[in-house]
Amino acid sequence: MDHTAHHSGSVHDHAAHEGHHDHAAHGMRAGASWGMAAKATLHCLTGCAIGEILGMVIGTALMWDNVPTMVLAIALAFLFGYSFTLLAVRRAGLYFKTAIKVALAADTVSIAVMELVDNAIIAMTPGAMDAHLSDSLFWSALLGGFAVAFLITTPVNKWMIGRGKGHAVVHAYH
Repeated sequence: MDHTAHHSGSVHDHAAHEGHHDHAAHGMRAGASWGMAAKATLHCLTGCAIGEILGMVIGTALMWDNVPTMVLAIALAFLFGYSFTLLAVRRAGLYFKTAIKVALAADTVSIAVMELVDNAIIAMTPGAMDAHLSDSLFWSALLGGFAVAFLITTPVNKWMIGRGKGHAVVHAYH
C-alpha cells in the first residue's frame, strides 16, 4: 500500500492514523530480525513472569489447590503482559481505548503461547505442582518452563512481526 499521500510532512503523526491498521505494520512486512523477535519475546516474558510468580505466591499463601493457583497465575500473567504494553503505548500518546486495542493485538498470541508452554512444562515436571515456594524443584520447573517458552515463543513472534502482526503493531508507536 502506498502511504506517500499520508506522509507529506517530515514529522509523522501516528495518532492521526489510529484506525489505519495496515499502516501500523507497513514497515514490518519485509520480515523481522531474530533480535527484534527476541526483544518482543523478552518483553512478553517479563510481564508473564511477574504475573505468574505473583499468582503462585498468592495461591500458595492462601493455601489454594493447584488449579485455582494456576488460573490466578495465568490471569495475572496476561494482566501484567498487557499492562507493560499498555503503559508504553499510552506514553506514546495513544488514547486509552486505542492503547488497549494495540496491547491486545500485540500480546495475545505471544502471551498465550508462552503460558501454554510454561504451564505445560510445570505440569509435566514430576512433583513441581506440589512443590512449595521454598523448594528448588518449584523454581527450577518454573524457570525452566520460562526458558523453553522463550525459545518456542521467539519464532512465533518473528513470524508474526514479519507479517505486521503482534509486536509489529507496537513498533508503529515508537
